[in-house]
Amino acid sequence: MEMLERMRTRQGFIAALDQSGGSTPKALKLFGIDESQYSNDAEMFDRIHEMRTRIIMSPAFNGERILASILFEMTMEREIEGLGSAEYLWQRKGIVPFVKVDLGLADEASGVRLMKPIPELDDLLTRAVNHGVFGTKMRSVITQADATGIAAVCQQQFDVAQQISTYGLIPIIEPEVDILCANKAEAESLLKAQLTTHLEGLAPGVQVMLKLTLPTQDGFYGDFIVHPHVLRVAALSGGYSREEANSLLMKNPGVIASFSRALTQGLHADMDDATFDAALGSSIQTIYDASIT
Repeated sequence: MEMLERMRTRQGFIAALDQSGGSTPKALKLFGIDESQYSNDAEMFDRIHEMRTRIIMSPAFNGERILASILFEMTMEREIEGLGSAEYLWQRKGIVPFVKVDLGLADEASGVRLMKPIPELDDLLTRAVNHGVFGTKMRSVITQADATGIAAVCQQQFDVAQQISTYGLIPIIEPEVDILCANKAEAESLLKAQLTTHLEGLAPGVQVMLKLTLPTQDGFYGDFIVHPHVLRVAALSGGYSREEANSLLMKNPGVIASFSRALTQGLHADMDDATFDAALGSSIQTIYDASIT
């Protein structure tokens, strides 16, 4: 209940630290760790856990400005200073833990990329509950304003969300509209209509969170902020720079950030601790300021 109240009422944003197999090499390279510094997937995931641990343990990374953080499954199962990563976030930092549950994207069809099947979802959700995780996140991608494809994305997202809700977890639904979509505004209109229909179909008391691409029309998702089935509305950075993402976020009052690349932009493995903490603190402050505007 304490986590729920924090997510419902507190100011701040969500730090997305959930890069998985496909996005990990790019995240590491941006952090100054190239492929020559690991020789297989196991070593790659060791390096990304070291990166995440350094971020999470930084004095700048705390519950004063960060509401929650999204973890990759492997991160959830690893430890920081003798505690599970999710337990560390909540017990030491006062930050609500979420876990990414999707296994990546299927090939594009009808202008979208659905989530791949998640055959071991029940096992993952059981482990998440045991680690004290509050909620989950799952991502699909919309590349075109195709009504059939967007309907399929929302149907899949809400079907899986229903399964997640039975474990007492709050699902973050993330149907990302590609910022390079040629008809982005039209895709957003189709998406909003589908999301509204599915939200209205939820059982009384069921809540979800929405993580959406920063919209073409300012304030476009404002109705969702006050919707009884929506706990919070968050925005992904979607490939925008931190400066661009913050600027767009400030034009959407009530929406909070859930940034990944924009959060870690400018951080480098070779920085000494003081420089690293200062750079991370500056990044966190700008995203926090944009999230409370």
